[in-house]
Amino acid sequence: MRLRALLETDALGLRLLGGQDELDRTIRGVMTTDLRDPSRYLSGGELVLTGLAWRRTPEDSEPFVRLLAGAGVAGLAAGEAELGVVPDDLVGACARHRLPLFAVSESVAFASITEYVVRQVSGERAGDLAAVVDRHRRLMTSGPAGGGPEVVLDLLGTDLDMRAWVLSPTGRRIAGEKPLSAAAGAALAAEHLTATRGERRAPYRVELGGTTYSLFPVRGPGGAAGAGDVRESVLSDWLLAVEADAGEWGAPRLDLLQGVTQLIAVERDRRDAARAVRRRLAQEILELVKSAAPPAEIAARLRVAAPVLLPGQGTAPHWQIVVARVDWEGEGDTAGADGTGAVAQSLLEEILVDPATAGTEPGDRVAVAYAGGEAIALVPMPTPVPVPSGADEGAGAEARPADARPADAGLQADALLAAVREPLTAGLADDGRLTLGVSAAVHSAEGLRGALEEARHARRVAAARPGRVCAAGHHELASHVLLLPFVPDDVRRAFTARLLDPLRDYDRRHRAELVPTLEAFLACDGSWTRCASRLHLHVNTLRYRVGRIEQLTGRDLARLEDKLDFFLALRMS
Repeated sequence: MRLRALLETDALGLRLLGGQDELDRTIRGVMTTDLRDPSRYLSGGELVLTGLAWRRTPEDSEPFVRLLAGAGVAGLAAGEAELGVVPDDLVGACARHRLPLFAVSESVAFASITEYVVRQVSGERAGDLAAVVDRHRRLMTSGPAGGGPEVVLDLLGTDLDMRAWVLSPTGRRIAGEKPLSAAAGAALAAEHLTATRGERRAPYRVELGGTTYSLFPVRGPGGAAGAGDVRESVLSDWLLAVEADAGEWGAPRLDLLQGVTQLIAVERDRRDAARAVRRRLAQEILELVKSAAPPAEIAARLRVAAPVLLPGQGTAPHWQIVVARVDWEGEGDTAGADGTGAVAQSLLEEILVDPATAGTEPGDRVAVAYAGGEAIALVPMPTPVPVPSGADEGAGAEARPADARPADAGLQADALLAAVREPLTAGLADDGRLTLGVSAAVHSAEGLRGALEEARHARRVAAARPGRVCAAGHHELASHVLLLPFVPDDVRRAFTARLLDPLRDYDRRHRAELVPTLEAFLACDGSWTRCASRLHLHVNTLRYRVGRIEQLTGRDLARLEDKLDFFLALRMS
């Protein structure tokens, strides 16, 4: 925006008092001040508005104008409300320093001038940025030289003063300023997925922690297809989160942000293509394992995979297998298997992303294949842990694959889902489920087949549980936990009702807290003193409650069989 544009706008009512030859100066911003020295707040190119409250004597004009000229401001607009006219000493000082000077009528508010300048400057910046975005898009589509989404978000920040982030479907930060917390990212992703599943029109407006965000989906070439594709595409689409209310924007700025999302989609497609090698390795290894190929052949393929997944590692790593499946209500085991398998593959790559690489190449240390609706991940463990002697001997050995590491080593099922449960639950809505199973770690090709079966069994245990996002680990396959989910629902209800309903009815009538007392008593292995201390009760009070439990149920809590029945009933309730 040029200074002369101010004179061409009749609504502003400005009069030029000096600086006719300097009207081609560019205005980059506007500032209102009555400080005697505002130079510390100036960066150059501003139109300075002043009410002249700083002027006490004619001698004050010269130093004030000298400071403005030294800061490189575009021009000065002085209000006439304070003195009635702009004083001659100010006009003379501006002439000496070649600073354009405007008079502002007392009938014109500084706010009107500020609003006009900001609107014009912002619009011009948006136009300049749109040209940059278009140029960047051409670079990105012709190769990776454009620099990725960080460059575009940096332009949004510097040119339009917009804080923005690119997030994955689980809320992981892919690009943008670091101060966005993981919890905020997950919450924004959940809002995005909920809005998309509800088929609301983008951008989506979200209030979070007193801050307004606008969410723009980042979709691939076919991502904007009809509603039939939404269930699958929403779980793999990125999103652009902007700290602003897009409801206040005009069409040009909305179009600009849509262009930015298209540019970011190119980067997403490039990263998807970069995963192709890892996916192909996983598919080849999976086929060898499923076909019971000789261990030597599988080991040779693992040696090829290790440098790709763990560059720089000198020794062959241990491996874990993770199996995931996405199921939609109304579809059988084979309906849409390829589609749900691809969705599960994308989600599993996201869930297994290495936190150390967040914001760079996602999933670069994991290879994920899919077959029959399942996604199967081959996860390298960079630090081999020696197998304890006798690990394959004794009770429970047959429940673990050969060469397995201790149960507390490697990936843990619940930990994998802890940070992503909220957004994924929103994306699955009321008709989808994600189930996940994790094997123990193995250190040789011979153990992979057992690890694959172990992960699949664990996933089936997870599938028998309630909830939209469930996981189970290998350690649960040698426990009563494995058996409980497969008890028929009517048997579970009858068993728990027979044991617990009398206690629940009594608690409702008398507020006696018999059920919590029973849980605590079993958790303390029947120790009267420890249980009384845990519940902050006198031991005699605890004995009275336990006696009432036995009287109402006809059971004896001194007998192991009755303790076990109560324990199972509580676990199944």
